[in-house]
Amino acid sequence: MRWLGYGLALVLLAAAGLIAWDRLQQPLEPDAQALIHQAAQYKARIQRDEFGVPHISGPRDVDVAYGLAWAHAEDDFATIQEVLRATRGTLAAVKGKSAAPTDYLVQLFGVWDAIQAHYETDLPADVRAVMQAYADGLNHYAALHPDQVERGTLPMTGRDIAAGFVFKSPFFFGMEDQLRRLTAAPKSEAPPKGSNGLAVAPSRSADGATRLLVNSHQPYTGPVAWYEAVLESGEGWHVAGGFFPGSPFMLHGHNEHLGWAHTVNKPASLITIYKLTLKPDDPDQYLLDGQWRKFDASEAALRVKLLGPLAWTFHRQILHSAHGPVLKTDNGAYALRWAGMGEVTQAMQYFREDKARNLDEWKAALALNAVPSLNYIYADEKGHIGFVYNGKYPDLPPDLDVGKDLPGDQSALIWHGYLPASRVPQVWDPKSGFVFNSNHTPLHATGPQDDLQEGDFPKSMGLETHMNNRALRVEETYGTDTAITAEAFEHYKYDLRYSPQSEVVALVEELLALKSADLTPAQDLLRRWNRSADQASREAPIVLLTAYKVLAYHGPRLMAAEPALRQSMVELQKSFGRLDPTWGEVNRIRRGRVDLGIDGARDTYRSVWGEPAADGRLKANAGDTLIMFVEWDRNGRLSSRSVHQFGSATLDVTSPHYADQTPLFVNMKTKPVLFTQEQLAGHVRADYAPGTR
Repeated sequence: MRWLGYGLALVLLAAAGLIAWDRLQQPLEPDAQALIHQAAQYKARIQRDEFGVPHISGPRDVDVAYGLAWAHAEDDFATIQEVLRATRGTLAAVKGKSAAPTDYLVQLFGVWDAIQAHYETDLPADVRAVMQAYADGLNHYAALHPDQVERGTLPMTGRDIAAGFVFKSPFFFGMEDQLRRLTAAPKSEAPPKGSNGLAVAPSRSADGATRLLVNSHQPYTGPVAWYEAVLESGEGWHVAGGFFPGSPFMLHGHNEHLGWAHTVNKPASLITIYKLTLKPDDPDQYLLDGQWRKFDASEAALRVKLLGPLAWTFHRQILHSAHGPVLKTDNGAYALRWAGMGEVTQAMQYFREDKARNLDEWKAALALNAVPSLNYIYADEKGHIGFVYNGKYPDLPPDLDVGKDLPGDQSALIWHGYLPASRVPQVWDPKSGFVFNSNHTPLHATGPQDDLQEGDFPKSMGLETHMNNRALRVEETYGTDTAITAEAFEHYKYDLRYSPQSEVVALVEELLALKSADLTPAQDLLRRWNRSADQASREAPIVLLTAYKVLAYHGPRLMAAEPALRQSMVELQKSFGRLDPTWGEVNRIRRGRVDLGIDGARDTYRSVWGEPAADGRLKANAGDTLIMFVEWDRNGRLSSRSVHQFGSATLDVTSPHYADQTPLFVNMKTKPVLFTQEQLAGHVRADYAPGTR
């Protein structure tokens, strides 16, 4: 027993030594007082309304960015911290081995190489100042709340903020899907980064107003969940809309003069995959133009938390070819190239869009062509509307099929530049009087008389060609109404139906054709279904639970129709004791003590994505999030309304704003956006400077 004790002591001593050695390798923690002193240069005011929405003002843009960081940190410092650590490639040090692949990708993609090379030279001083001010706000909050801070997080810098844009961007246009395909990782039906956006011109409105719908579909929580705020600086930065954790710039919403909505697009050309030929007797070489070349090799250092305070740094090889980063998989070696790789100017474009005062200034910001993907649906006080299938389109041979992997042995196929921004598919002020996108083809973005033509664009742009239910329903609702009222504009947004041309309706017809007596009870429900995902429907559960098992968001079926129907029948009987509970019994939104049935489903215009819960219900976790209805009346006067699926307090379960907007959200109601100080008067429930409460 004595030897056992000695052995245990030696193990503990070795572990302590490893912990001490690991700590010595890490940078020293900054002085908290220095971070607090740094914040003294800013002067920001935070006013929170009755819903806790922060309204941040200050004499300069940098003051407002600093104040926004403080306010968002009050509501969700943990997510912001996680975003910044992921961007640095140091998340595994606190999250363990599950985060190591993300840390590896940061290094493989050269995120920090791009920052080191281009941050000072490619980003103007005013943009860098705003990002640094935002970082200073986070540092100030962290210095005063050390119990929330993970070792190694501080200090945050403007470079961290810029790097966040660099790292996240390719995942919005399909990088995760490509990585899963190449590595044969299991396919998952993750919540979509989708969205609806629609604008109506005065000619299409019953009252001559211009209207904009901002309706992004995002996860309810996490690094790309929306946070609502209103900013106003003495230097003309006055916006209301959605912000991501770690971003000081409004990503979509409106200013006084104009606004826009984003939707995700995935043109096939934005990510190019090259299949490499390796030398048979030396896999560290690849073939290019008839010559064998050695990969550029380096090493990724991945510090991974093992147990408690014990961490270890693992080393993994990083390979680059002339094309870009390389993945060696069981299926071969592949090189990746993507739109915006090695560039750092996305933040500049957003800041310029935020401060644009008219269409010309906004188009000048768009012409920077720094945001590598994402559709824009635009509207302004002058009645202009537009749709832009935005992207940095690689300059490739016009007839090249970019929907498949390209051979990696031809340097002529390695693109080095982009098509001019003027070639981007777009529609401005169409005669039909409306534009829209719901993550579908840009060839149907307005009325038929104004649609873009596929033949006008090179095949190598890889334009999407699919339609989905949401797009079809726009054509069947907004598209058939030639005098849209304010009430109809909102009513159509909450449409719950599936188009007769949708995949779901086609699946129902397929299920009804099955010949098996034991399926008859389910088929009776399928036959009675009115194509709606409303809470009261007793037919929707069997239809939609089956559709979720069969139909992928895009791509091949997940499983066969008949076994999916049988599985849904078993699940409903087990969880509800019947095949026909109401959709509201099945489809729930849960937040703290709030547990409500909710209308809507996947790919309805009222989008609700749910994950199965232990009790057999679906717990909504993505889809409609921050919704904004923006209007300029016939005289150009602005008004807007919004709603968030939860509230401004992302993590604090004790806050009154943890779920105070959820009942509004469920009932398809909104609250006014208090854009000006005059509108805010009488609604302020807290008024303070950062660090004073």
